[in-house]
Amino acid sequence: MSEPAVPSSPSFELGPDHLELRDWVHGFAADVVRPAASEWDEREEFPWAIVEEAAKAGLYSIDFVLAQSMDETGLGFPVAMEELFWGDAGIGLSIVGTALAAAGVSANGTPEQVAEWVPAMYGSPGDLKLGAFCSSEPDAGSDVGSMRTRAVYDEKTDEWVLNGTKTWATNGGIADVHVVTAVVDPELRTRGQASFVVPPGTPGLSQGQKFHKHGIRASHTAEVVLDNVRIPGSCLLGGKEKLDARLARVREGSGSRGNASMATFERTRPAVGAQAIGIARAAYEVALDYAKTREQFGKPIIENQAIAFALADMATSIEASRLLVWRAAWMAKQGKQFENAEGSMSKLFAGETAIKVTGQAMQILGGNGFTRDYPVERWARDARIYTIFEGTSEIQRLVIARSISGAPIR
Repeated sequence: MSEPAVPSSPSFELGPDHLELRDWVHGFAADVVRPAASEWDEREEFPWAIVEEAAKAGLYSIDFVLAQSMDETGLGFPVAMEELFWGDAGIGLSIVGTALAAAGVSANGTPEQVAEWVPAMYGSPGDLKLGAFCSSEPDAGSDVGSMRTRAVYDEKTDEWVLNGTKTWATNGGIADVHVVTAVVDPELRTRGQASFVVPPGTPGLSQGQKFHKHGIRASHTAEVVLDNVRIPGSCLLGGKEKLDARLARVREGSGSRGNASMATFERTRPAVGAQAIGIARAAYEVALDYAKTREQFGKPIIENQAIAFALADMATSIEASRLLVWRAAWMAKQGKQFENAEGSMSKLFAGETAIKVTGQAMQILGGNGFTRDYPVERWARDARIYTIFEGTSEIQRLVIARSISGAPIR
């Protein structure tokens, strides 16, 4: 009798390749990103010069994305994201924002579409390109079922015609390639949606309002207006035959309950959690160093139990967040189902840890933490977005509650 197969189990010991990746990205973050962070936060402009340096280093490239996607453990992206966002979240999002659009194509497109459009989002050093993923709308953020952007198929020309307004789009309007989710069958709500690629220079696509934000200010965020945008039928991700078959199954009551936007977000949530960990770790390190050197009443403030315990809680929350993120990333890579919404757990806990840790760091630094002379103030502003974008904390809790209960909680 043959012995039963031993189920695979995660190993979170970083191998030589992970350690090399971590040190490389950390070095870029320390030498290039951090020195420029305050300037670009003040300017509130897309940091083209820094992204160009990332492209020259190989960090902003399709090769980098492919290398991490081939990592059998799934830990490559979280390791890289933590180190990059340890440098600065606004610049970090400018460097990785295109990856969300690339994930949208990878999650929904055919192999041929992936091969055509993902490289077109990056370009090359000296000729940079950007991608933008456009899902949220003014009246449909977390409620993707209320999406109003329509895509209508024109059989005579084999074209899709898109109309609507997207909002909160990273790189929106300045990107070369836009990935847009739209309604193709309003009666089916979320299951009647599809994703489309809008090629560079397509008439009818324009940038609407650019948002001036509380944090991540070096990252470009704007509305994208679609006014009779006509794109070739080949720009429907997955193809029309696959879409028609899926819609037919849904109408018969046997279709998938997923949708194009959620397929993208599920692939990226652990990486977003890792970004939040990078911000939290940066703030913790500054607070720890400050507590060791700042003296009050004749001794370093870290010798006060209140300060020491706060730092202990910060360190513990960061470690717990990292384990949740790494587990979710490993599960996703192994093709394991998030039966208890492990992806949402990782993003929820890491995002709230970032807010808690940066707030505690400001408290430990006292008045200094409230000034722009120290980076903790900026990190606290940046951390706020991690309980809001790619699913608010409330939405993450809803997803988790539904998963663990099986109940239609509303």
